[in-house]
Amino acid sequence: MKFAVIGTGGVGGYFGGMLAKSGEDVWFTARGGHLAAMQVHGLRVVSTGGGFHIPPGRITGKPAEIGPVDVVLFCVKSYDTVSAAQELAPLLTNETIIISLQNGVDNEEKIQQTVSTGTVFGGVAYIYSTITSPGVVSETGGPKKIVFGPLTERDGDSPRAKKTLDAMLAAGINATLTEDIATALWKKFVFISAVGGMTALTRLTLGEILAVDVSRALLADAMREGVAVARALNISIEDEYLDTVFETLKKFDNNSRSSLYYDLVHEKPMEIDALSGTIVRYGEKLRMATPIHATIYASLLPYHLKHIQLLVRH
Repeated sequence: MKFAVIGTGGVGGYFGGMLAKSGEDVWFTARGGHLAAMQVHGLRVVSTGGGFHIPPGRITGKPAEIGPVDVVLFCVKSYDTVSAAQELAPLLTNETIIISLQNGVDNEEKIQQTVSTGTVFGGVAYIYSTITSPGVVSETGGPKKIVFGPLTERDGDSPRAKKTLDAMLAAGINATLTEDIATALWKKFVFISAVGGMTALTRLTLGEILAVDVSRALLADAMREGVAVARALNISIEDEYLDTVFETLKKFDNNSRSSLYYDLVHEKPMEIDALSGTIVRYGEKLRMATPIHATIYASLLPYHLKHIQLLVRH
């Protein structure tokens, strides 16, 4: 199958790299110094499961150079969703699947409203991975798993989706094709909004936060706010969800920080609007109090706006 990775960051670099390593036809897009390094040296993936290298060749800054593909792994930052989706037309046919592997719960809708062909699937990536230097992506933990699925019932029996699943499994990716992607999206959203906000605010690792009773309790309360909003929107999240999350965290090395933290300390724009900001906005519409996420949002939004301005100036 032919894949295009739109946004070769931590998620796209790792999963796209796994597919390329297995022999699939994978094209990568990037920008700036990261793109320049990959075009010369290729993509290097540092991983807890063993690193690997993807040679240069199918790496570009212009999606139009790729041509039609079977699958798009759409991995750009949430604030770049619309602008990146506007460049997808040369890659798409009526049969192309666009799998969003982004943070947030409304990216799929924005993509589908932007493109005129192809089918958008929701996707959830469970992985701690980021760009650590130009041309290098480092994976540091997590289940290294993808869950993806159709947004509507009419797309639920897609042969290409099943072929995509087979390709991912053959590449050694822990992948699942689900009929209920909305619940999967919101479960991850609840988790990363809380963890991202807390690690960015405290500048601590998840493990350091979990080690202190009051900070662990605050993290849990932030997740409860997200769960309450999800349920008000008729998203089914079981009562045991938070207990399951904290039990699962005990099984992993929690010395990682979030991408929100990484962007904050490296003075980059942040996905705060797509995370805590979205919970706050839904809460306002539903007339539900979300004080923890309101505090996270108000504390981190000024950094995002400052870093956007710095980016524009340069």
